[in-house]
Amino acid sequence: MSLATYQGGCHCGQVRFEVQAENNFTAVDCNCSMCSKKGILHLIVPKSQFQLLQGKDNITTYTFNSKIAQHYFCKTCGMHPYYIPRSNPDGVDVNVKCLDIFDADHPPPIEKFDGKNWEANASSLSHLSVE
Repeated sequence: MSLATYQGGCHCGQVRFEVQAENNFTAVDCNCSMCSKKGILHLIVPKSQFQLLQGKDNITTYTFNSKIAQHYFCKTCGMHPYYIPRSNPDGVDVNVKCLDIFDADHPPPIEKFDGKNWEANASSLSHLSVE
């Protein structure tokens, strides 16, 4: 597996991060209520492949239901650049649309995930955060 380093951040630039992922990664599009409303594309990686470069004090957290997922938002612009997912609490889920290289006209390959039936399908994501 060939890893590349990608940088990204929130809309206002207060939160910046770096992530190592496969050169030609596939993004995940989840249809659960949270992801559908946010409209994000997911890139789940092991925690060791994610580094917050700036903005730790400018992040606020939202949790609901099980409180396992930690949804992080920029306090200034409200953007959701990354979070700790319930499916992979040992990893980080980066919002692909917050990567500097993201081009909406030429998105990466996208795999659909049935988050509406999360309990039945969550195990299909477990391999994504394995070191």
